[in-house]
Order: sequence, then C-alpha cells, then structure tokens
Amino acid sequence: MTTAGTPTPDAGPLRGVRVVELAGIGPGPFAAMLLADLGADVVRVDRPGGPGLAIDPAYDVTNRNKRSVVIDLKAPDGPARVLDLAERADILVEGYRPGVAERLGIGPEHCHARNPRLVYGRMTGWGQDGPLARRAGHDIAYIALTGTLGMTGRPGEPPAVPANLLGDYAGGSLYLVIGVLAALHHARATGTGQVVDAAIVDGTAHLSTMIHGMLAAGGWQDRRGANLLDGGCPYYGTYETADGGHMAVGALEEKFYEEFLRLLGLDGLTSARTDPARWDELRERIAARFRSRTRAEWTAVFEGSDACVAPVLTLREAPHHPHLAARGTFTDHDGITQPAPAPRFSATPTTVRGGPARPGADTETVARDWGIPARPTDDLVTDGG
Repeated sequence: MTTAGTPTPDAGPLRGVRVVELAGIGPGPFAAMLLADLGADVVRVDRPGGPGLAIDPAYDVTNRNKRSVVIDLKAPDGPARVLDLAERADILVEGYRPGVAERLGIGPEHCHARNPRLVYGRMTGWGQDGPLARRAGHDIAYIALTGTLGMTGRPGEPPAVPANLLGDYAGGSLYLVIGVLAALHHARATGTGQVVDAAIVDGTAHLSTMIHGMLAAGGWQDRRGANLLDGGCPYYGTYETADGGHMAVGALEEKFYEEFLRLLGLDGLTSARTDPARWDELRERIAARFRSRTRAEWTAVFEGSDACVAPVLTLREAPHHPHLAARGTFTDHDGITQPAPAPRFSATPTTVRGGPARPGADTETVARDWGIPARPTDDLVTDGG
C-alpha cells in the first residue's frame, strides 16, 4: 500500500542510486531532497514521533520524491533494520551530533561492516571534531563564527539575518551533496566507501573564498557596507520605491551603469562611479529618484534594458514573474507551489515525481523493492504519524 507521497518511476541522472536518510530537520532533509530530485531512490527513516517542521507533513516539500519507513532506533531490532537498509544502499545521510550514530549501533563502522562500498554522509554544524563539535547550534551561530554573517547588513546596524539559506542550505546541504556524489564516484571506481564530514562552518567559510582573496589584496574592507558587493556601492544595492516596494540594482560595469543612469533620469554622475568620495551623493540622488515612482512603474522603465535592475519580489509573487513562469522555475504539485528541481539536464530530465513522503507510508514497498527481510514489527503507518 502506498500514498500520494510515493514517487512515480525514477527519473533523473541519479536513477538507480539508493539513499538512506536518517530523519532530521534542516540541511539533512534538504540534501536528501536534492538527491531525490535528481532521481535517487531516497528512503527516509522516520522515528515514531520524530522531528519535523511543526507543520502538516503533507506540506513539508523537503520530503518530496522520497519514500518513508518508521523505525524506532531504540527498539531491540531498530539498528538491525537500519543496517539492512544500509547494506543495500549507495549513500547514507545522517545529521546527528558526533557519536550518536555510533551509540545507536548505526555508525560508519557498523554500516561499513555490512557494506564496504557505502558512502556515509554526516551533516552537522560544527563538524565531527573540534572544541565545539558536541555543542548544540543553529545556522545563525555557524555563519557568525565564519565571518559571513558579519558581512551582511548596513553599517551601524546589526548584521542582517539571511534566513537559514546561507548556512544550512548553501554551506551545509549543497556541500554534503557535492561530497557524497564525489565519494560515490570514488566508491564505484575503487569499491571502497568512505565518510563525508560536511560541516556548515566549513562550507560557509568556503563560500567566502573569493572575498578572502580580495581582503588579502586590499580590495575588500573588513566591515559591513563598505565594499562593492555588500551594499557599500550605491549602484549595487536596493532602493525603496514610492509605494514601499524595492528595486535591486546591480549596474557594476561601466556600460550598464551608464544605461542605468540614463533610464533613471540622472545627469552629471558618470564620473561618480569610480569616485568613492562621491558615493554618498550618488546614493542620495538614486534613492530620491526611486522614491518618485512605484515599483511597478520602475519595473516598466527598466524592462528590456541591460541596466541590471529588477523588482524585489515576495515569495508569493516570484512564481508569477514572466521569466520564471516561462522557464518553469516553480511548479505546482498536489496543490503546493514550490521550486522545481534544479539544475536541468538535457538527457535525464528531473521532475517532482511525488509529494512529501508521509512517515511510514512506504514500509511495504521499500521492503519489497530493496529486498529487506520481513520483521515482526514492520507495521505499516499510513496516517502521517
């Protein structure tokens, strides 16, 4: 028996790859969703009453394209059931604090004893070692220590909080996916699996590589709102419009800057582009012009130009933008508007094949498809709990 959350037949470049996801919240589930979007058969191991987003599981789209089984890891046969899955998997993803999986009997050594080719992906904030490794934390603390949080926001104001996109997902999930896929390539070439230690602090620091180079060369000031790409530059930033909306400006190159000034209706500011002493004046004049019209009016002014100006849209507005709509950047599935899988592949296209997996709903089909031994406690759960 399956539910609406059960994916349709595999599609995408990772078709045939089997992934075990030990359920958690945040970057681990997102990384597993990305692998599932790319066509992997992802089986999420949920715990009875386990973690979630405090919303109806039907709306947790980070669990789309997956299947779910419920296993009580503290039950006598719980670890053995996970190891049965790990024996048949290519990749396992977990996000526990260091040492927890080992204490449960499902750590790397336990899994590799059953499956030497397994890629064991570990997703944490602080990493598997270091003074903070066993400390609790969240995205904001991780990015704070890497210097990247301190880069965001206006001078004289507290750093701006970029939701949990910068740490959890960019510095965490994406690096975990890169790591496990690279390790999978190695495992298939050599027959040997390995552990991938994906720490959000490492990935987020790595994202700032270019800026560290600029800092060393004297091309970046180590303070907020003083640089080309952090809002310090008046032709790379956001401006409020007459109706309380905002426009984003990225007119960095000279020809784009000149077109920006022309369409904005400003004269006598060509030389201000390369004269930081005039940037305050330039910012004030740009801000005054943008406040004179609504967001929609300015959008129309810059439509079709190379001035590198765009309206700042809300989450609900974004799917309706003509460009994003034409590309299908967002999709609707089971009544939920959500980002479509990315990136795109010419030979192995991806799609949302199934809605969010309901905890335990796929126990029977996973046992059948993966050849898992039947166990007396394999009770199917179909009510989302």
